[in-house]
Amino acid sequence: MKERALNALYITQFLSAFSDNMSLLVIASLLTKNGFSPESLALVTMAFFLPYILLAPIVGPFADKMPKSVVLIIGNLIKLLGISALIFIDQSNIILLMLSYFTVGVGAVVYSPAKYGILPELIETDQQLFKANSRIEAYTILAILTGIGGGGAIVSVTSTVQSSLICVLLYALSLGVTFLIPRMPGDQSIRYTREALQFFKSVTTLLSHSKTNFSLIGTGAFWMSSAVLRTAVLAWIPLALGFSPEDFSVSLILATTSIGIVIGAFLAPKFVQLQQYYKSIIYGFLMVVLIFIFPWLHSTSITIVFLLAVGCMGGIFIVPMNTVLQEEGTKMVGAGKTIAVQNFVENILMVIGSGLYYLVIEQGASISMAIVIQGAIMLLILLYLGSKINRHSSPMHAGGKSFK
Repeated sequence: MKERALNALYITQFLSAFSDNMSLLVIASLLTKNGFSPESLALVTMAFFLPYILLAPIVGPFADKMPKSVVLIIGNLIKLLGISALIFIDQSNIILLMLSYFTVGVGAVVYSPAKYGILPELIETDQQLFKANSRIEAYTILAILTGIGGGGAIVSVTSTVQSSLICVLLYALSLGVTFLIPRMPGDQSIRYTREALQFFKSVTTLLSHSKTNFSLIGTGAFWMSSAVLRTAVLAWIPLALGFSPEDFSVSLILATTSIGIVIGAFLAPKFVQLQQYYKSIIYGFLMVVLIFIFPWLHSTSITIVFLLAVGCMGGIFIVPMNTVLQEEGTKMVGAGKTIAVQNFVENILMVIGSGLYYLVIEQGASISMAIVIQGAIMLLILLYLGSKINRHSSPMHAGGKSFK
């Protein structure tokens, strides 16, 4: 029974995450067809990130108070509502497009804690939990890659209405599969006000500790750059490499960055020892160097290699910090609260990064220059993190005293 429920969870997660990534490409296509400027995609992307900030204090408690399978259903229903709206709204109105994607974001932030929180309810041992976590991450990564690549192919050969309907169908299938997951009772003693106050206390605690502060800022900077690069490169490829914005090759090229992140994540333990996790900053600097260079390239094959390398350096950069953050955060505030705080910090930085990208383009900068400016922002953050490292001792061993 539990094996069946786990398989249902993996499938519903894959279908939902695939649609999340495909829906961005549907909206990007809509923006192009309705004559919006390339930077307008940043505004729509910001609308998706906002729910992760606004709802961060309560989505975790909501997932714990309700049966988690019901929370998964609610999340998918909200996503389905958001993407369905694209069919009926005035697609030439940027505010309505933003509201539609904002709704998808609300569904995503509701869905997220339940997909991880339900795992301990479906398994019996720590080893099984480790295996289940690995599998759900694998399905998520697969969904990102196929959602960008395969989803882009679907969008390129279908009308906006058809591609939106396909997203609706996938969310509906994900929702249907969720009914195969048993309903475990939630904790009715949870009070949202108390938990919200505890959330902000956890934010303060993690930001005040040297190792978790370093990791939170580092992972947040990485995802800020990734969010901006995804938006910018989607607009840059047609201009720099001569592809039509409707060509599915655009999304395939974009997907190489995600492939690079997967490769980098796999290689990270071989290049960075966990006891010296702060040395991952070296790969952050290498990532920035590549970001500075690739916007000025005009060869498709070389661009693919550079984007793959950007992702790979990013994967090596982020994995050690993620690991340390989870280990230290679990001891200090608990695993669930650490993930909630991490999502909160990362999405704040992603909104800031996307907003700055939009403003830079609006002021007349080229997309290539905007990418370089984002690289410069990442560089400043890395220099700040580097200034916190005491060259004479290891932050892993020395704790707070190893930072200035």
